[in-house]
Amino acid sequence: MTSISSGTRDTATATAHAKAILVGEHSVVHGAPAIATPLDALTITATAARAAGPVTTLTTDDYMGSLDDAPEGLAPTVAAVRLAMDHVHAAPLDVEVRNEVPLSAGLGSSAATAAAIVRAIARCADVDLDDATLHALVHQAEQVAHGTPSGLDARTVVAPGPIWFQAGAARTLPVGAAITIVVADSGSRGSTREMVAHVQSLRRTEPDHVADAIATLTQVVHDFAAALEVGDVDVLGRAMSTAHAQLRGLGVSTSQLDALVDAATTAGAAGAKLTGGGGGGCVLALAREAADAPAIAAALLAAGARATWTATVEAT
Repeated sequence: MTSISSGTRDTATATAHAKAILVGEHSVVHGAPAIATPLDALTITATAARAAGPVTTLTTDDYMGSLDDAPEGLAPTVAAVRLAMDHVHAAPLDVEVRNEVPLSAGLGSSAATAAAIVRAIARCADVDLDDATLHALVHQAEQVAHGTPSGLDARTVVAPGPIWFQAGAARTLPVGAAITIVVADSGSRGSTREMVAHVQSLRRTEPDHVADAIATLTQVVHDFAAALEVGDVDVLGRAMSTAHAQLRGLGVSTSQLDALVDAATTAGAAGAKLTGGGGGGCVLALAREAADAPAIAAALLAAGARATWTATVEAT
């Protein structure tokens, strides 16, 4: 690989977007399929430049200093920098990360951060990364964040549209008509690692219950994919609501997330559910029409959401 030298760029910038799991949380960890979509409205930007001094530095919204001295909370970010630098044999760099994605909210912030960093460092070194290499490096950084991630986040944060993901493999999905989703941040934070461990523990103590939930969630994913292809909002909404009920039964929802789901459906959403690992984080609400999104967002804010964003999944 190329080293940082007179033949490389002085600086390079790259971005990656947030993601939302539409259906298939937790069951995907156990080999079932899931469907996820990028959220282009929320991005992370990374800039890599030749270091002004002899050591690699990291600048984030909360930290500025040597990469070696970065706090433990930035371990996944540090891992992404080291993995990318090792891959391109980079000399010391100054790496800056600017984040619009809420942390620990189920929106793929750690994967998006890693993807932006890896892309920026590779560009700075004038190294072209193929999709497989980019995914591998992001996935390794994700292991620092989540222990044993499914790989879904690493795929989705660099995807151009909705994907079907199962057992490490991803493929793009056809979208028959544009759909509008309101994303609401509950303001509470959950740990994907802890929620995955909770479901794994439940699978040992209540295997039939978890097996039934995984079977239902798997059927939901198939129903959702079929409805997405033809643009059937009613079926999509029912699938999302069924998924949330199953996730609540697995113990990964919270009263706050349930309240937001109820507020969204009361406001006319076709369906709503938590997204990501649960235990906190965000809710997705599917609008029947794009014009309905502001009223749904207002209802979610009135029910306690910290912030909302509206995303469109475009027809293909």
